[in-house]
Amino acid sequence: MTESQPASGQQRFFMLAMAAFASMSGMRICDAMLPALADQFHTSTGAAAYTVSMFVIAYGIFQLIYGPFGDRYGKAHVIRVAVVVSAVLNLALIFAPSLEAMVGLRALAGAAAGGIVPLCLAFIGDAVPYGQRQAVLAQFLTALILGMIVGQWAGGLFADYIGWRWAFLALAVGFTVVALAMMRRLPVAVGAQVSDASFLTQVKGVLRIGWARRISAFGFIEGALVFSSLVFIPTYLHSRFGVALTWAGALVTLFGVGGLVYSRTAKRMLARMGERGLAGYGGLLMGLGLLVLVLGPHWAWALSGCFIFGLGFYMLHNTLQTHATQMAPQARGTGVALFVTLLFMGQALGVAAISPLVDAWGARAGFVLGLVGLPVLGMVFARSLTRRELQLAKK
Repeated sequence: MTESQPASGQQRFFMLAMAAFASMSGMRICDAMLPALADQFHTSTGAAAYTVSMFVIAYGIFQLIYGPFGDRYGKAHVIRVAVVVSAVLNLALIFAPSLEAMVGLRALAGAAAGGIVPLCLAFIGDAVPYGQRQAVLAQFLTALILGMIVGQWAGGLFADYIGWRWAFLALAVGFTVVALAMMRRLPVAVGAQVSDASFLTQVKGVLRIGWARRISAFGFIEGALVFSSLVFIPTYLHSRFGVALTWAGALVTLFGVGGLVYSRTAKRMLARMGERGLAGYGGLLMGLGLLVLVLGPHWAWALSGCFIFGLGFYMLHNTLQTHATQMAPQARGTGVALFVTLLFMGQALGVAAISPLVDAWGARAGFVLGLVGLPVLGMVFARSLTRRELQLAKK
């Protein structure tokens, strides 16, 4: 095969995974370098944290723009453009002269990165038959999780040893390599026709589908319940057991390890439990993980608690995500974008809603909604899958 020929299915998946890895690394790269940014620009850590929050806000807002764009102009084309723009913006971040400039560039970088992961999911939905999609998406999750972990680790590493600006050079190089590969080897459309419908027509078309509304609502609730708990785990470990915040944050990476274990065993778990089992048991495991955290008499219990919480989350989330890629096949990019948008909205509103309880009763209060709500969510989603299967069988 010559270099100008389209890539094989495995090569396409690898390019998408690398783009997603770079996108998630970019999202988390500033987390550990906030003290260095505060020192560099003579400001507070809280002010430096806008480099994180503005990225995430822009990332979430732009989902509903990229989804219809992907359906209209081709998902691969939009992904390629987003990767190229991400490379340029991370290169510009190397030369940011002030915190204000850096926050603005990070917001633009979040807006650009928002066109990568959701459209990669939709691209996989176009290219992979539904029966194989759960396992493929689980493998794709590996790239997302590793990207987040490496981004957090690399940000601190660069800041401590060679300077935080070099972290953005590394990101720019990574995005550039992916962009060059995609421009040469990634076909514009795989398994789906490009739509010429307008933005509003595509969004309305997805919202008319009852199953799409239900899956999106589940995504919103999941985001609210999971992240209203996850965000306060380091604070809880610090306030109850006196664990340093650095090590408390490190313990939470066991959440990601649970996801990695799921991604490597998803095919076998799906064959044994089915989608309903993954949803139901996933919700129960999340509740169990939070219960271990709440009742554990020593910080070491957080090792198993975070791992169980993460394993359960990815069992449930990957099942929801798989259905998000199938809930509107005629406008798959728009459907996945709607799901991701509501997931992000749920995260933001969930944290905002639980914060007053945490202020009043301590960090342990942050686990209340998730402890009760996540097992219920898993069971309700599992029952919805049963009803869905019966409805489809009657047609």
